[in-house]
Amino acid sequence: MNKDQVLGFLKKNTMIIVLIVVVAFFSWRTNGAILLPMNVSNLISQNAYVFVLATGMLLCILTGGNIDLSVGSVVCFVGAVGALLMVNLNVPVWLTILIMILIGTAIGAFQGFWIAFVRIPPFIVTLAGMLAFRGLSNVVLNGLTVSIKDKTTFVNLFGGGADCYIHDVFGGTDLNLTCLFGGIVAAALLVILQVTSRLKKKNSNYELESFWTFLIKLIVLAGALVVFAYKLAQHKGIPSVLIWVLAVVIIYGYITSNTTVGRYFYAVGGNEKATKLSGIDTNKVYFLAYTNMGFLAALAGMITIARLTSAQPTYGQNYEMDAIGSCFIGGASAYGGIGTVPGVIVGAVLMGVINLGMSLMGVDANMQKVVKGVVLLAAVIFDVVSKRGGKLVVKN
Repeated sequence: MNKDQVLGFLKKNTMIIVLIVVVAFFSWRTNGAILLPMNVSNLISQNAYVFVLATGMLLCILTGGNIDLSVGSVVCFVGAVGALLMVNLNVPVWLTILIMILIGTAIGAFQGFWIAFVRIPPFIVTLAGMLAFRGLSNVVLNGLTVSIKDKTTFVNLFGGGADCYIHDVFGGTDLNLTCLFGGIVAAALLVILQVTSRLKKKNSNYELESFWTFLIKLIVLAGALVVFAYKLAQHKGIPSVLIWVLAVVIIYGYITSNTTVGRYFYAVGGNEKATKLSGIDTNKVYFLAYTNMGFLAALAGMITIARLTSAQPTYGQNYEMDAIGSCFIGGASAYGGIGTVPGVIVGAVLMGVINLGMSLMGVDANMQKVVKGVVLLAAVIFDVVSKRGGKLVVKN
């Protein structure tokens, strides 16, 4: 590897390298506590909503750096309605889930209509939604907490109960063999997919990264998957909420990288006028992005009230900031047109590790916000500077 290849590798995988450094730092500062199996499992459970919301937020950002400020309030509102239906009105769990999905999607479509077809700025529309649905959450719950602990089917399905782990079909005792086997299979699939993708690019005469760079990265990623699975296997195994997260990541990762619709989001963010002239209905792209955001906010609402086994008017606060921060930290461009689902997940994991690490160290909650703000600003500065060829230009 020559100097240019090394620099290219470092630039392309900056956030992964930062994540490794941050994990190593907190492992040192907490005497390895952050890597305990229970904490690794908690990292997934506590940040599941971030993975889901950040994936949806990425589609909004791809359209031109647009964001959705209402997702936290929508999460709270959908969760409040769902809790009332199940607890107060005794609506069956499966019907409640359907209603919650329809409400979230309808909210996303409502906001998407004003953004896409009336062309009201997304910031204004979603800011109004943030205020309105936060207020409606208080109205629906009457300012009270609704407990859903007795709805075990719902709670366990979305990862909030004591039994919210995938059963070990191999009958392991100290180690969940199903979880470990799943991690090994996932690592093998990753290797197969990456090698297949590289061969296809080679046959199409695309430019490829050096073989050694590719090999090192593949070994690190596959090894990380196996270690992650082993840590979960030492606790209770695969949290059921992880299945939802994986489903969202795999589906949207495929959509954004392998479908025509996915390419539309990048095209609109890259150059909307040129995209419209090429015959693509850009209004529908915006509408789809925000409708989808409402759908994923509904899923995040289910995950939230299941984990906390209740609904409160305060739930979902700052969720939008966690999602937006994860996107930008994970490599999404503030100008749109650039970003990937895997990158967003790396950003979300990095945010989660920082939160967990600082909590284990006993860092004050206010200082945690300061650190997260600095990390977000640094990520955006890196994005802007890298687009200017590594030069920080100050304009008068």
